[in-house]
Amino acid sequence: MIRAYAWDGPFEKAVDLYDEMVDSGITPTKYTFPFVLKACSALLDAETGVKIHAHAKRQSLDSDVYVCTALVDFYLKCGRLGDAREVFDGMPERDVVAWNAMVSGFSSHGCYWDAVGLVLEMQQQGMEPNSSTVLAVLPVIGEASRLNQGKAVHGFCLRKGIKFDVMVGTAILDMYGKCGLLVYAKKIFHGLTLKNEVTWSAIIGACVTCNSIGEGLDFFEKMRMELYGSPSPVMLATVVRGCAKLNDLNIGKQLHCYTTKLGFNSELIVGNTLLSMYAKCGSVDDAMRFFEAMEFKDSVSYSALISGCVQNGYAEEALQMFHKMQLACVVPESATMMGFLPACSYLSALQHGICGHSYSVVRGFASDISISNALIDMYSKCGKVDSARRVFDNMSHRDVVSWNAMIVGYGIHGLGKDAITLFQQMQNGPHKPDDVTFIALLSACSHAGLVTEGKHLFLVMSKEFNIAPKMDHYFCMVDLLGRAGFLDEAHKLIKTMPFDPDAHIWNALLSACRTHKNIELGEEVSSKIQSVGPTSTGNFVLLFNLYTTARRWDDAANVRIHQKELGFKKKPGCSWIEVNGNIHAFIGGDLSHKESYEIYKKLEDLFTEMKRLGYNTESDFVYHDVEEEEKEKILLYHSEKLAVAYGLISLKEDKPIVITKNLRVCGDCHTALKYITIITKREITVRDTSRFHHFRDGVCSCGEFW
Repeated sequence: MIRAYAWDGPFEKAVDLYDEMVDSGITPTKYTFPFVLKACSALLDAETGVKIHAHAKRQSLDSDVYVCTALVDFYLKCGRLGDAREVFDGMPERDVVAWNAMVSGFSSHGCYWDAVGLVLEMQQQGMEPNSSTVLAVLPVIGEASRLNQGKAVHGFCLRKGIKFDVMVGTAILDMYGKCGLLVYAKKIFHGLTLKNEVTWSAIIGACVTCNSIGEGLDFFEKMRMELYGSPSPVMLATVVRGCAKLNDLNIGKQLHCYTTKLGFNSELIVGNTLLSMYAKCGSVDDAMRFFEAMEFKDSVSYSALISGCVQNGYAEEALQMFHKMQLACVVPESATMMGFLPACSYLSALQHGICGHSYSVVRGFASDISISNALIDMYSKCGKVDSARRVFDNMSHRDVVSWNAMIVGYGIHGLGKDAITLFQQMQNGPHKPDDVTFIALLSACSHAGLVTEGKHLFLVMSKEFNIAPKMDHYFCMVDLLGRAGFLDEAHKLIKTMPFDPDAHIWNALLSACRTHKNIELGEEVSSKIQSVGPTSTGNFVLLFNLYTTARRWDDAANVRIHQKELGFKKKPGCSWIEVNGNIHAFIGGDLSHKESYEIYKKLEDLFTEMKRLGYNTESDFVYHDVEEEEKEKILLYHSEKLAVAYGLISLKEDKPIVITKNLRVCGDCHTALKYITIITKREITVRDTSRFHHFRDGVCSCGEFW
């Protein structure tokens, strides 16, 4: 009876019968323990299994090969690898089943070196691996992308004459797919005389992994014609994942209909993959609706939606979804935090980010390189570059992304020299800089006005590091030269590029023309942008601002007309601030906030004090042909000033005021905030689309280079 329940369930019945057997005075035998331990493995009931292990010791059966193998299997399935190894090492004799149990257990936990080491060890001790050994070790080889070892196992099968049945063939196929060798995977597939659904799933998965999505979909159609019955949920999830990579919403929706018809939407693996597909294809509304309709949700469901929201610019919704996840008592995993922390970065939601950091430490996620990299990015973008550096310094292991994230952090805070110093330290370690490293460095030089250093880095990246400059590197150089006023040099650099400049490059030069009021070159650059095709409203806004600064109102009006004709809409300026864990957003002239009266009164009081200290509105930053008095009002109620005023009336004096803006901070606001720090004796930090501005005692950290 114990054996029957251990095989077919309910597994609790097997354990209950064992307890009843012991209580009634019947002594378990070496045939009893393997079955009751099997039930404990299925239940992941470590406590009961350890108790049964003690029973086996008392019966002096803890050296029996069958009982020991069952104990090894039990401990491995419960994640107690050390206990499994201890039992295994204590076995007086081991058969191939015991060795395979160890290899399979360590392989299933992703322990590549342990699993491969066990295969080598068993051969050294004269035990010949069999097909079960091959099936046990190949998955972890594939997950680790160890192609040479995978080929060695394949060759071993051929040399030793291991039967190349559907299971072994599918395992080898899957390994080649995960190692990125689709050609070999297809050869194995076509060479198999017998194929089951797992084989078809493996070849489709290989195509998806190798970004050959079209071929994967073709295999799926062939499978539907050749196999009877419906595809499994695992296969459907693999195909949907391919649609997400292909970014093809139409095919994804067709598959959604197909899974609905088959009744598989309630399967978590299918539901989560569909959810991820909608999010990755940019259809957040569809993802939200599907999520709400899901009968069962787990941490993967929430993580997929949170990541999808962040990737599509819905950071506030991502934080709300994280809160819902907590209310639903679903435990966030490391994948959840990889979506949550970037949402905090986007919104500069420092308090949320600190809570996320604390949670990651408690759960043991902070030792993961990806989580630490996300924390560096979060602290940097929340204005706490020193905290970001502490995370960086405390990392036991780093990758090139870690170095890049820290260099970017220094760059957006205008700490170009610190970025270069860190780059020099990076060269002393094992991680080599990549093209992203130099984008970060050149951008850092641009924000700090380090023209000479930027030119040097641009030169050595190709000569010393063999990294050919790409469009983004040229953009950084044009931006660097343009900000410093070297417009002609920036223009010449564009002309000497080895590829045609895009609107993004010309836009950097146009921005410099606006800053340095070079209308003639600005008009020439604008015509270039029109010839290559404008990519956003930014091109029109810069030219419009250039004309209005020169009071060429008719030309400015024509720019607006042309912009509307092409269907580009100007994005309104929006600023937000985190107060007591809540995000408050403002647009220019906003009256929607419940404390608008107090906010506006605070601004008017500040304006009076600022005027007394010598502040004059910089009306050049009002791009409308209106009277000076009206310009003053427009400038006074810009979104960043509203957010600062709300921070002043809502936050205690010891709390930092950190504002985030979706556009570049305006020149008048930049000047006004210096005066406000003198009046209030408060530090104010503003993060715009370009960099951070730290205002203190009437001075900004940017040094007027922004």
